[in-house]
Amino acid sequence: MMTKKWAIGYLAAAVLAATVATSGDVLAQPSKDAGKAAPTVAGVPSMGETAAHVSGFRSARFGATEKEVRAAIAKDFNVKGDAIRSESNPSEHTQVLQVKAPDVLPGGGTAEISYVFGFKSKTLIQVGISWSKQTDEKMTPEQLFSNASVLRAHFMTAGYKPDTVASNMPINGGLLMFRGSDEKDHTTMLILQGTVAQGEKNQRVLTPTGLMLFYVVDAKTPDIYRLPPGSF
Repeated sequence: MMTKKWAIGYLAAAVLAATVATSGDVLAQPSKDAGKAAPTVAGVPSMGETAAHVSGFRSARFGATEKEVRAAIAKDFNVKGDAIRSESNPSEHTQVLQVKAPDVLPGGGTAEISYVFGFKSKTLIQVGISWSKQTDEKMTPEQLFSNASVLRAHFMTAGYKPDTVASNMPINGGLLMFRGSDEKDHTTMLILQGTVAQGEKNQRVLTPTGLMLFYVVDAKTPDIYRLPPGSF
C-alpha cells in the first residue's frame, strides 16, 4: 500500500477542513445488518468510564520506538520479520511499518495496520487501520458499512471531549463517521470512503469502498518535515 495514504499532513488537512467539503446530505448505503445491536469492540485504545484515553493501539503506545512497536506487533498479531513491511514517506520524512491482520475488529475481515514514526522524534505518532478490497478480497460495501457503524457507535459513547466530537460529516471522497479528542488532544478519526451517486429525493448515496481509522497523537501540529521559514 502507498505510504501517502497515512501521511499525517494530508490527513490533518482533509479532516480538520471537513467543513469545506462537498455540500448537502450524503447517506451511506446501509448494511443488511444495520439494525442489529452493535457488538462490543475489543482492542481499541484504553477508554475509562467517563473519559477517553487515546494512547496508541493495543500494545503499541505513542512515543514508542520502532523496536518497541515491532515487539508490540509480534505480541498483538503474532507477526514478525519480513511480514512487517517498512516504508518511508519522502515528503514528510516519516517512517511507516505496515502489517495485515485478520479480525482486528471481530468479524470485520482482514485489515492493514500502519504505524507512523515522527520526523524528529523517531517515535510512534500515529496508527492507521484500513479495511477495503485491497486488504481483504472478500470485503463488501455492506461489511464496510457494518464495520463503520460498530466503531462509530463505540466511539460516540467512549467519553471524548464533547466540544471535539463530530459525526456523519461529508468530506471529499466520503463521510467523516467520527472525530474526537481526549484531554491530551490525542485524536481518533473514522472515515468511510466511497463513491457517491444520486439517490431518491435528490439525496446522494455513498457506496463504501474503504474504511480508515486513525489514532493521532497531534493532528494540529504533526511531527513531520516542514521547510524552514523564509527558505523560499
